[in-house]
Order: sequence, then structure tokens, then C-alpha cells
Amino acid sequence: MTEKKPFVLLDPALLKPAIFAAFSKLSPRVQWRNPVMFVVYIGSILTTLLGLQALQGAGEAPAGFIFAVAVWLWFTVLFANFAEALAEGRSKAQAASLRGLKKSSWAKKYTDPAAKTFHGKSWLPEQAENLKRGDVVFIETGDMVPLDGEVIEGVATVDESAITGESAPVVRESGGDFSAVTGGTRVLSDWLVVRIVVNPGESFLDRMISMVEGAKRAKTPNEIALTILLVALTIVFLVVTVTLLPYSIFSVEAVKAGSAVSVTALVALLVCLIPTTIGGLLSAVGVAGMSRMMQANVIATSGRAVEAAGDVDVLLLDKTGTITHGNRQASAFLPAPGVPALTLASCAMQASMADETPEGRSIVALAHKLNAATPLLGSTAEVPFTAQTRMSGIDVRQPDGSTRQLRKGAVDAIRKYVEALGGSVPAEVIRASDEVSRRGSTPLAVTDGKTVLGVVELKDIVKSGIKERFGELRRMGIKTVMITGDNKLTAAAIAAEAGVDDFLAEATPEDKLKLIRQYQAEGRLVAMTGDGTNDAPALAQADVAVAMNSGTQAAKEAGNMVDLDSNPTKLLEVVETGKALLMTRGSLTTFSIANDVAKYFAIIPAIFVTTYPQLSALNVMHLGSPSSAILSAVIFNALIIMFLIPLALKGIKYRAVGAAALLRRNLLIYGLGGLLVPFIGIKAIDMLLVAMNLA
Repeated sequence: MTEKKPFVLLDPALLKPAIFAAFSKLSPRVQWRNPVMFVVYIGSILTTLLGLQALQGAGEAPAGFIFAVAVWLWFTVLFANFAEALAEGRSKAQAASLRGLKKSSWAKKYTDPAAKTFHGKSWLPEQAENLKRGDVVFIETGDMVPLDGEVIEGVATVDESAITGESAPVVRESGGDFSAVTGGTRVLSDWLVVRIVVNPGESFLDRMISMVEGAKRAKTPNEIALTILLVALTIVFLVVTVTLLPYSIFSVEAVKAGSAVSVTALVALLVCLIPTTIGGLLSAVGVAGMSRMMQANVIATSGRAVEAAGDVDVLLLDKTGTITHGNRQASAFLPAPGVPALTLASCAMQASMADETPEGRSIVALAHKLNAATPLLGSTAEVPFTAQTRMSGIDVRQPDGSTRQLRKGAVDAIRKYVEALGGSVPAEVIRASDEVSRRGSTPLAVTDGKTVLGVVELKDIVKSGIKERFGELRRMGIKTVMITGDNKLTAAAIAAEAGVDDFLAEATPEDKLKLIRQYQAEGRLVAMTGDGTNDAPALAQADVAVAMNSGTQAAKEAGNMVDLDSNPTKLLEVVETGKALLMTRGSLTTFSIANDVAKYFAIIPAIFVTTYPQLSALNVMHLGSPSSAILSAVIFNALIIMFLIPLALKGIKYRAVGAAALLRRNLLIYGLGGLLVPFIGIKAIDMLLVAMNLA
């Protein structure tokens, strides 16, 4: 993917197309999809016709006033269209950058896809777009992966930067959880035999494009429910407004004074009272939510998944790579009786100097921290680790011609090595090794020839800051559950250190599935991450399932989100983004409904003051005239949509607070703000209109 850029409202690349799209969306077939704005759309047409009638001398009000109302009603519709088009433009720009990754390429297709082995067999060139599910292709250094597939032979490094944005190559090999390759990536070294698992148009890249294409987004359940509420409010205000016309005519006839309310004024009243603010921004909020997921390098298959992430109250987190670093780190040196700790540390460090694994480097780092850097005299020869010996080390040729054999490795492997040399492992070392194992750590024994020096404890380190993150989730009412294959003792120790609420030890795929169903039966929404084929059943069952891009095809198909960075901790960010979406929608709804109070005080006195002079007491804003009051309310109603577009697209900043605190904050800022801002805005517009003699 291309480098992510921050959203800029006035970015010409997005602004100009959005302006044109705002006008193109004026089609009745498009407007009908948003019932609230469709009412404004009809009102705009009606007032325009009334303005044309007024030009011919038969108008219900001055033509200038009617046209002014009509123009600002059209602006209200256009601003809502602009907000939606701007949100869709962001998604379309992301989709366009992805389409740029799709390149026509040739593949080396094997002639016999049913063969037992393929490497070395004959193949024929075939265009990538002609491949289909089940075809087998050969990919070597420099070749592009034509379509998504599973590696069935070979091992190679693959450049996935075009998809993930990560420059470091990854290893893909047959078998295991790292056998999936994605179309559009490139093999950097060696070769692979890949069985295609999708048909043209169904690849991961194709699905990414359709996922981020906001224009094709289906409404989410919460969005549908909110739309129904807004439609109900609109119908209520519509009925009330319609009944005001005959009531006004009757009142004028009864008191023989004043004039009946005009249709233009009633249309303005209706538009100002219905929830046009959230109605105009609702679609933009939803599209922007998926776009923000894309900014986090997470592809959501639907808005439903993004929305569900905001309602999640149980998180299932894999221990390795999420809660812990996954790379074991040396945490302590436990010397044998009579052996100085610095001697053990020094020999362990020397035996690890040529070990480039994370464990080996951590032993060297811990020894340096203890100032155990004692150099060895003489020439050295590295002894690499092998699966057969299960140990590694170094041979040091001393000045006197003797050779020191420093080894580190699994305790049972060191024991066999020492016994073969005529030595033995002290009982204290065995007990220390057992104690390390019971703590959930890994013991490595260190020996100098046949003399066992002690044990190095390797510990899977809990990530820094993860306990605080879990504390934030707990304050939000979200339960965290650690999933691990470790025994219960080890799992309990790590769970306590990490601060999770619960854990599932010795977990099997069936155990994960059972646990998810158990929580769902209690009415909870469950989120989890996974990357392996054995995670697929649980991912399919979870309400929010984030599959790793580096994982198997089965996992990616079972999940409803794909993390391009393959970072299991991204699940926390997914939940935060989902909650930010719900917070944004709720806050804008609160603001929109609260707006109606000020508009009521502006328009109602203006409409009926000629019939009922007593209503002038409701003119608390002391607006200049009835026409300026109506026009000010209509103008404010249109402009507030434009001012709120950045908030709708960027979203409200997520804060880890409880539901009650969140509600109080929402009512204080957006409820009270929704009450006060219109009073200030309408009064300011009225003063400007009066000063310019426009009303």
C-alpha cells in the first residue's frame, strides 16, 4: 500500500471531485436513499416553484425571501451530498491506490495440476487473469505472485510491501501457518510451487478494493436503527407542520387580524426541526469509519464488523505475540553449587556469541548487564545448534594446547553430553531446572566440558504497557481473556503479570470455539485474532474476527477483518476505532436533536407573531424581523453541516472511560453545545442580515 497520509479537508484531490459529486447526487433516485434529506430535497423544489410563482406577482411572500430560503435549502442538500461524497472520495482514493497494484502478468502454469510433485516438471506460460482455482504455478526469484494461493512446495522470501506497507521481506513455505501468498506480491529469492485458491476477481486484492469502496457500503444494523428513529422524528414533525397551515388559516379568520402562515415559512420550519444535521452526516460517518480502519492498515469486510468492534465486551487474545513478545529472553542466571554467578554468566555469554537468535542475543545482553564480559584466550570455533544435538556453543583452543568446550542447550541434551564425557548433572541444577519450568519459563543448561555450571532462565517477556492497556479496557467494561497452549500454572503466572481478567490454558481449537459460544450465549459480543487454519472455526464464530495477513487463507476467509501488518495487538486499536465510530455517531445525533430547541425559539415566534403578538415573548434572541429570523435559522441549519464535516470524517477521539462517564461527557459537550451554539449562530447571522438589509 502507499504511505498513509493524514486527512486534509481542503485537499484539492478530494475537494474538487466531491463538489462535482454533490451536484450529481441531486438525482431523486439518490436522494430517496436518505429519507431525512429527501424531505429537504422536496422542500427545496417546492420553495423554488413558489419563488417562480412569486416572480409573476402571485406569490404568498416576497420573491426575494422565498428564493433566499430556497437557495439555502438547496445548499443544505448539497452540503449533505458533499459530506458523503468527501467520505466516499477518501475510500475511492484508497481503492484507486490498490487498483494500481493490479498488474497484468504472466504465470508459469504446470500442465498437470494433479501431479504429486511439481518442481522440475514442465510448465507453460499463462496470463494471470486466465488462471482459476486449482491451477498450480511455479514462481521463482523476481516473479510476481499471480493470484492468491497456498504454497505446496518450496520456501522463499516474499516482498509484500505493496500490500502491507512493510518493507521487510517475509518467509513463505509449504505447510504450517505461513503458507499463504497474496496476488500482487513478489518473490525475492528461491522458488515456490503455489496452488491457486481463488478465481479471477476474487483475490485478496480484489476484495480489498471492494471493501474500501465506500459507495458500495451496506448500512449497518445500528445505522439502520438510527435511520428508522430519524425517519420517525421526521414524520412526527411533518404531521405537526402540515396541521399548522389549516390551524393558522382558522385563527386568522377567527380573530380577523394578521395573515396566515406561508408555505415557505412552514417548509423552513419543517427543515429546521427535523434532524437534518445527523441525517446529512450519517452516511459520511459510516464511510469514514471504514476509512479510518484502512488508515490503521486493517481491512474490514463490512461496516457491520467496524460497528460490532465498538460494542465488543469480551476480547480473546493469544498470549504469544500479543501479550508477550513471543521471543524468549534471558531473565536470570542460576549457578550450580560452588559456581560463581559471574562465571556462569561469562561462559553462557561466550557460548552464545555466535548465536544470532533472539534467545542467544538476550543471554549476551544479560551477561553484559552483569559485567560478566570476560574474554577467552585462544582461537575459537563455533559449534552451531542442530535439531539432533539440541545445543550450541564454542570450542576454545587454549595457549597450552587444551580445548575448552562451552555448551548451552536443553537440560536433557546437556545431561547426555556431560554423561558421555564421564560427568554428571548436580541434583541442585535439576531442581532449579524443574522450578524454572514450573514458572512457565524455559531452562537452558550451561556446561564447561563435563562441569555443569548452572541454568539460564529464558522467559517470554510480557510487553511493556500492555497491563495499562488492559486496565483501560476494564474501565470500559471490556473483559480480556488470554488464550494459550501453556499449562495452567504457567498461564496463571503470565495472566497475573499481564493483568488480564481470565485465561484459557492448554487451549485447543475446540476449546476456543466452546468459549466463544459460551460468552455469546450470555449475550456478549466477542472479538479475537488468529492466523492459523486451526483458528478458522473460532474466527468464524466470533463477532469481530481479525485475521493476520501473514496467516493462512482459511483464517483470512473466516475473519471479517484482515490486519495487513499482522500485528495481533491491533485488535485493541480495532476496538478503539469501532468505539470512536459509535461515539461520533451518538455525539452528532445528540447535537442535532439539541439544535431544535434554539430553532424553535427562532422560527415559531416569527411565523405566528402577526396572528398572536403575545408570542413575541418567545423571541428571546431579539431577532430583527420575522423574515430575518426564518432565514437565519435556515442558513444556520445549512452551515452547521459544513462545520461538522471534519468531525464526522475524523471522528471523536477515543477515551477509555466507562459508559456512564461517556454519556455525561456527551450530554455536556454535544447536548449543551447543541443548545447554545444555535442561539449564538442564529443571532450572529440575523445581525449580519439586518446590517446588510437582506431581510
